[in-house]
Amino acid sequence: MGLLSFFLGLAGCDQQRVAELEEGVSTEADVRARFGEPEKVWDATDMAATPLPGAAAAPGARTFEYNRQPQGQVNYMITIGADGKMSALRQVLSPQNFAKVLPGMSMEQVRKMLGKPMKITPYAAKQQTHYDWRYLNPPSTAMVFTVVFDQDMKVAGTASVEEEIANPKGG
Repeated sequence: MGLLSFFLGLAGCDQQRVAELEEGVSTEADVRARFGEPEKVWDATDMAATPLPGAAAAPGARTFEYNRQPQGQVNYMITIGADGKMSALRQVLSPQNFAKVLPGMSMEQVRKMLGKPMKITPYAAKQQTHYDWRYLNPPSTAMVFTVVFDQDMKVAGTASVEEEIANPKGG
């Protein structure tokens, strides 16, 4: 029960942080004060090659990646415009975003769309690499989204499965 409470507490903290920020008003300093240092910072040219990049591809924009993997079920991409104000805040681990991951896309494109995965597993014999992200399928089903990359690190396929959570019954 303690571990579950910890994770629920993390989710609550993120919801409060998100609620305290407003697009077009909050500044980079406001974002950093609430979320800290980003896992990765992408510039506008980095994000332009992703599907529907929106504000993230605007000249001078930077997108901050706030990763909650492997324990969490969300990843945030927060875009700061050239004016220093937050222009977009997105939780990117969703079925709608997963549908945009298409065969032939590069690993780098997928990474910019979804953020850092919880796990990367190479399968040498199959010449594949699997990237896995934990997410929550509304309203409350814990899931894992997997992207299968071929030997050239291009998307070969995707799948979502219900997450198997270890049950410590019976010790």
